[in-house]
Amino acid sequence: MKKLLLAIILFVSFNTSFAQQYALFGTKTMFDAFENPSQKSFTLDSSRKFSSNFFLPYFGVNGANKGSAESVIRRLMVDGVNDNRDLPIGTGEINHFYQNSNIYVLTLRLFHSYKYQKEMGFAWQIRSDSQIDYTNESLIIFDSAPRFPDNRLDDIFNTKGYQQSYHQFSFTYRENYNKRLAFGVKASVLSGIVYNDLNISDSYLDKDPSTGSLDIGLTGTYASNFNDQNKINRNTVIPNFKNPGVSVGFSTNYTTKKGLFLMANIKDLGFIWWRSNTTQSTLSIPSTINTSNQGNTNRQIRDIFESSEQPKKFLAATNAKADVYISKNFDFYKPAIAISKNLFYKGGDIAFINTFKYNDFSGSVTPLYNLNNIFMVGLQGKYQTPNFEIFMGTDNLISSANSARAILKNDYTIGSGPNGASFYMGIGIKFGNVVNHPQFSDVMPGINDNGGGSFFKNLFSLFKKN
Repeated sequence: MKKLLLAIILFVSFNTSFAQQYALFGTKTMFDAFENPSQKSFTLDSSRKFSSNFFLPYFGVNGANKGSAESVIRRLMVDGVNDNRDLPIGTGEINHFYQNSNIYVLTLRLFHSYKYQKEMGFAWQIRSDSQIDYTNESLIIFDSAPRFPDNRLDDIFNTKGYQQSYHQFSFTYRENYNKRLAFGVKASVLSGIVYNDLNISDSYLDKDPSTGSLDIGLTGTYASNFNDQNKINRNTVIPNFKNPGVSVGFSTNYTTKKGLFLMANIKDLGFIWWRSNTTQSTLSIPSTINTSNQGNTNRQIRDIFESSEQPKKFLAATNAKADVYISKNFDFYKPAIAISKNLFYKGGDIAFINTFKYNDFSGSVTPLYNLNNIFMVGLQGKYQTPNFEIFMGTDNLISSANSARAILKNDYTIGSGPNGASFYMGIGIKFGNVVNHPQFSDVMPGINDNGGGSFFKNLFSLFKKN
């Protein structure tokens, strides 16, 4: 349990993201085209045929923690100290931690055909998702076990959460169905990196006042693909498909005669078969913990989980999402609304994107409400031409600024409220021949390409009545 509650929280506090960079939706950047595969990223008569990030930065990092343990997590982030002396005990309060990351390691996208505006893309991503609901006592026992009162406490370690990281190798394809309607698909193979799943549904603690020892009872399960015998190392992050998986995504967009742009997506619908070094612990037997030495206490808590470990393979769903996006251009100003909902895990976002444009520059302000009851304000700057893009932003401006100040000044007292930090950026470059309109070019992909026609028209024709 400590691995999930402390090590993961500390690690992902600096390497996390749970918003989707909604200010990049509808921008025709590479990010937009890979995340929303019905989107175009090439401009006729201006863009070159290929685009890539050439291993340049293309990522987002952020995370959030909410609850009475906010000050504890803030200090844990700043100087690595788990100081919970002021954390209340026996109140039943639940803390909530959320994160997911999306790092594009390498991308390649190409303009395939003028007819139907066909585009294809290939990408290597590293993704991570975490959610955990944990009690104050789950932190206290790893640092200040003698603090517990002499009376019995029930349900004080009830915790539910997961963390899943994996490589994603994807292929995207999009085309226009007609002048207003477009479709896109994204198919991916996955290679699992790290998995943790903890579910303690019932628990109690009873302290012996004469010895200070703790009788602990836990009922639940813990599944993971690493332990003391199979620790995380450099080789763990190398894609080897020992924990294979697949996912698919579907996307469509439509532009009305009055210029209203509508887009909908089902993203990353899939699973990973965790089968390499995977174990599951079934917790049901009470244990007695000696609290005379905190280090020994932590070792005994770890033994509770490891003593019941059994090899077990299991399937885990990816954090699939359903998105809806609506926007309309008004000269230099483009307002938009994005709604996103997780399909298998709790959570989602409602974002109001306000984008202001001046020539090739744009700035966006995005108030966002996360359905886990967290409110944020994002800020983004972008410079984009038909053959170059660079953007930088944050989904959580105020918390990010406070966290940055606290870390730079090494002062954990800076900031208040939910913990959070966010930063994302990307650089994309197009190269090759210019994709000109047929009347301006002797060579144009797709002009004489009548074979095969429209993939989606052929697909939909299968469902038409003869």
